Parts: sequence; C-alpha cells; structure tokens
Amino acid sequence: MKWSPMKPIIFEAIKKPLTTFSPTNLFPLQIRRRSMKRSDYTNELIHETSPYLLQHAHNPVNWQPWGETALNQAKAENKLLLISIGYSACHWCHVMEHESFEDTEVSQIMNDRFVCIKVDREERPDVDHIYMTAVQLLTGRGGWPLNCIALPDGRPIWGGTYFQKENWIEALEAVAKFYAENPEETLKYAEKLKDGIEQNALVSISQKGSTTKPILLLEILKKWQSSFDTKNGGTKGAPKFMLPNNWMFLLQAGHYFQDEKILDQVRLTLRKMAFGGLYDQIGGGFARYSTDEIWKVPHFEKMLYDNAQLLQLYAEAYQTEQNPLYKQVVSETVEFLKRELLSPENGFYSALDADSEGEEGKFYTWTKLELEQILGADLNLFREYYNVNSLGFWEHNQYILMRTEDDHSFAEKRQLSLADLEIRIQNWKQLLLNERAKRIRPGLDDKILTSWNAMTISGLISCFRAFGNPEYLELALANAVFLKQKLIGEKGRIFHSYKNNQSKITGFLEDYAFAIEAFMAIFETTGQKEWLDEAQRLTKITFSDFYDEQKSIFYFTANDQKDLITRTIEIHDHVIPASNSVMAKNLFRLSYLLEKPEYLQIAERMPGLVSGNIANYPSGYSNWSQLILNMNSNYFEVAIAGENAISLLSELQKNYLPNVIFCAGTTENGLSLLVNRFVLGKTLIYICQDNGCLLPIETVHEALAMIRRK
Repeated sequence: MKWSPMKPIIFEAIKKPLTTFSPTNLFPLQIRRRSMKRSDYTNELIHETSPYLLQHAHNPVNWQPWGETALNQAKAENKLLLISIGYSACHWCHVMEHESFEDTEVSQIMNDRFVCIKVDREERPDVDHIYMTAVQLLTGRGGWPLNCIALPDGRPIWGGTYFQKENWIEALEAVAKFYAENPEETLKYAEKLKDGIEQNALVSISQKGSTTKPILLLEILKKWQSSFDTKNGGTKGAPKFMLPNNWMFLLQAGHYFQDEKILDQVRLTLRKMAFGGLYDQIGGGFARYSTDEIWKVPHFEKMLYDNAQLLQLYAEAYQTEQNPLYKQVVSETVEFLKRELLSPENGFYSALDADSEGEEGKFYTWTKLELEQILGADLNLFREYYNVNSLGFWEHNQYILMRTEDDHSFAEKRQLSLADLEIRIQNWKQLLLNERAKRIRPGLDDKILTSWNAMTISGLISCFRAFGNPEYLELALANAVFLKQKLIGEKGRIFHSYKNNQSKITGFLEDYAFAIEAFMAIFETTGQKEWLDEAQRLTKITFSDFYDEQKSIFYFTANDQKDLITRTIEIHDHVIPASNSVMAKNLFRLSYLLEKPEYLQIAERMPGLVSGNIANYPSGYSNWSQLILNMNSNYFEVAIAGENAISLLSELQKNYLPNVIFCAGTTENGLSLLVNRFVLGKTLIYICQDNGCLLPIETVHEALAMIRRK
C-alpha cells in the first residue's frame, strides 16, 4: 500500500494557503540581477567548487554545504535545518535567489531561526532524492528550487519549491513558531514522514517478483500510443521533455514488433525536436525542454546528460534509416560539446545556464534588425528557412529560429539546387556563430560528473558505430581515460565530481552503472579487453557496496555512507534512466561476455520487481522495458576472431542491432566467446545464441542474414 502522509499540521499553521509558484505557467520571464557588491557578504560556500554553491557564496544568508559541520551545529543549537536544493542552470533557482536569498530582511530571518544548507542537486543527488521525496509526499509535486525544513537530525517536516518573498517569509516564521510551541507533535510528524520516505522507495518493488513477458510490452505499447502527439511529435501536452530513453525503447519495440505506427511516431518526434527552437539551430545541441507543444520555446539551459543521450538516440535512428537530418544533428551536437563543454583535460562540463545578462534566452535569440545587419541580401531566404515571422516570434522583438521543412523540400519549392542551399545554410550559421561569440555567454557549470561523462562516452560510441567518424571514438576514448585517471581513486572506487584537479564525493550507483555501461561499449566497439576488465572490476565493487541480496536490488548510496537519514532505491526512468535499470542491463550483457550465469539470474529477477508498475506508467520504466524486450527476443552473441576482426566489427555495427552483444579480437584474450575460435589466415564470425553457435562465416552480409532471420 502506498504511504499517505499524516494530516499536514504544519501547513495548517500558516495563516493563508501556501501555493508554490508554477514556473511553467509563466515562461518567459526575464530577471535582471540586482547590483550588490560581491564583497559585502561571504559565507562558508566560498570554499566549495560547485558553481551553483559558489553563486550563493556572497548571499547574506549564512549558507553552509551539506555535511557534518552543519548537521552538528543544528543539533548543538537545537535549530531547524533549512535545506535549499538547486543547480546552476536552473532559471527559477536564480529567481528565488535574487528575490529572497540576496535580501537582508529575508536572510536575517533565515540566519536567526535556522541552520541554512545549500545543496547542488547534481553534486548530491542522494540528498536531493530524500528531500524531493519528502516534498512530493507533502505537496503532491516537486521541482527546483527545492526548499525543505528538517529537524536538527535531518528528518524533514515541511517543504515546497519556489516561493515569492512574502510567502517565503510567512512560511519560515510559521514553521519556526510551530516547532517551538509543539516540539513533541513535530517529532511524531517527522518520524512518520521519514517512514513514508523509506516506504516510498520500496512501494513499487514486489518482493516476490513477477513474470516479464512480451505480452506485457504489447499492453504497454497499446496504452502508450494513446498519449502520442501525432501532429507535433512526443506526447500530448506541454511542457514537452525529450526523454531520449523513451524513444530508444520505442524505436527498438517498433523494430521488433514491425509496428510502423510506433516507428512513424519516433521519426516524427526526432524531426520535430530537431526542427524546433528546442534545438540550437545555429550552434547545435538541445535545451532541456520545450515550454509549449510545438518544441518552439525552450527552457534555454543546456544539460550534458540530455545531449549525451540524444547523440545515442539520433545515431540509432540513423542506423534504421539514413536520414541526413539525424547525421546533421549528431555532427552539430558533437561540435557543440567540443566547443562549449569540453575541458582541456578531456572531461565534459555539466551545463550552460538558461540566462545571460540576467535574461533567459538572450544569448540564443535575434531581432530582425540584427539579422538584417548580419545577413544583408540573404535575409529574405533566411527568414523563410528559419521562420523569422509570426511563428518564430517570441517576445520583445526577439525571434527564436526554427524550421518547418526539410532541406530538399525547401530547395525544391524555391527552385534552388540542394547544394546551393546547403552552402548558404553553412554560411548563415557561421556568420551568426561569429556574431553570437561577441555576446556575453550564459553561465557555465564547469564541474565534471562521472555519471554524465560516462553517458557521453556511450553516446559518442553509438555515433562512431553509426557514422564511422574516427573523431567520435577518439573523443570517447579520451574521456574514458580522463575518468580512469581523475575520477577513479587509488582503491579503485569512483568519485562523483571533479573540478580544479580535485575529485570529491563518494560515487553513487549511477556513477558505477553508467561507467560500467560506457566501458563495455568501448570494449564491444574496439575489442580492447582492458575496458571490459575495468567494467568487471567496477561491477564487483557495486555488488559489495550497493547490493541488497535479500531484495535483489541496488541502493543508490554505498553502505558506508552515514550522513543521510535513509538509503534510497532508484527505480524510475525519467530524463535519466534509473541507475537500477542501467545496472540490470549491464548484468545481462556481462553475463554473456564474462560467462557469468549468476549475473544473468539477477538481471532476470530485477525487472520482475517493478513489472507490476510498468503498465500503469510506461514512460517511467522505458529502460526496464528495453531489458524485458531483450530478454524475450532472439538475442545473439557475435564473436569475431582473426586479423580483420575490428574492421568487420565496424562494418557490422553500422547496422541497427539492439539484440546483439559483440566480442571481437585479433588474438586470444581469455574470453570464452573467443576461445578456440581462431583459424590461421582467416577472420571468422560466429553467431551464437543460448550457449550454442552456428558454423562460422566470413562475411558481414551472411552475419546480418542470420541475425535478422526470424
């Protein structure tokens, strides 16, 4: 039974109903920074490396980072904790900072009555999980900025998201007053809420498990299709999030079930996203989400994790149909990552802010006058191509560039050659990029996260497979070497975050899961066994530090972490797949590569623990659904042995083969899939299934015929 919070007594103590602001209803909003001398105030955040925390280091609020110092102070002084969570690219986090946290009246109330803690949710997703769950249980919704008040020991008692200044002051005073006058009642409430947080992590997990058969997926797909936006792509309504893993699963399911309606929806979605203002038409890369139904007005922040996953999605889509749009999106997105997020050490930074000069989207939008001055005689054609008209109009004479036609159709209607149009487009992009480079740039979140970088490696590997561009593989390998050198410690355990040559924060399950996935992808693409060895080593640590054998599931935090009120379990696939679903897929693949049947047994049990919820919320379990599909389809191990193994491997991997595990080598390397497979003077391909192999063949054409045979 799902936990239901007790009567929200603290909310009732506030004189008037507190409704948290709904940012999605107010886009666009421009916030200009108030002038304040940076030297007027300095708090403990000045010693941190997180750009988000450093943004608040000169607030008059006595912020402290999450840790024992702040928690011990709260206990010693018997003060409530005020925990405020956000991230550097969060527009509404900035708004609340300017309105409340830079305000001396508000800060005095906060400092007098609370021990105030600032948390970067990207640095401490474990802390964010706990207090986000608390706020969702209390209010039925969540988001960032996330503000939660807790007892000195960390147990939450009240929370919400964004508050306007007046409401924030009222809430702080009411909660502090209630706690002072009703300490025993508050303690009981806190304990019940803590129980609810713990139960919430387990409520979707069936201890007995259930079967995971393709019939379940057919039911899911039927239900899911009713939510498709068949005009604009994606799902119905706004705001529209891209959710790449949803479309990767739907691409594979459409392919497996030969369902053209599903495949058409995937293609429509990919086209509409790439044509919309959500996609940076000039510089490449995607913003976090669209505030409307047509992918026009983005929330302009750009996140590494979105673009990493979208690289993989567009690359896999290209393998199914060689659409030049997909190739363009991949090429331009990789260029964006190199130009704006790649560090000199080959790590990828986390994000770009939505704001510049205090205004959301200012860096990316254009006025007609600006375009006229830059483009001259080409302006009219440019206007038609990028809809500098009523469709592209945004606000304050600004236009968002977006497309409505593919290049071939556009050129044909205007009696232009495709080659001529493509030359013009490249010229336009270069002119506008040069002009944009003169503008004040959005803020850069320059911390480097293991999990997001590992996702980028997987995305780049997918791009290399689809397009064969060696630069993509070189980037992936350079980033993987960086992770090994800077974010894996002397004892072999992962750190979560890196900046200024400092690795910090004990790694979470997501760091291990995505790193294992990335290192396996490198091995399966290059045959370099050291990456598989590293994946196996990290898997062993994951079992020792995170696994609950009784539940057959992994905790998000390691078993030696002591600064949280509880350990959470991540099972829902959202904008990033759940760390448990990624780990289950890893074990499934490793079981074949390493000949470990015990891994397969665990991988088969794990989706059964959540299968009862998939039909009710298909988009929240899409990565699990991919695993279920793989476990119940014709799944192949392809071993390639011989001098030309890697070249044959590359040729095979240009094709869409989601139901294949690859193992290639030019020499014996001890892997069971390659043992006794070498014949002098030949390169042989072995197609294996369920521990049995067909007679070896020598051509990719023959291999594809065997794999695709029903």
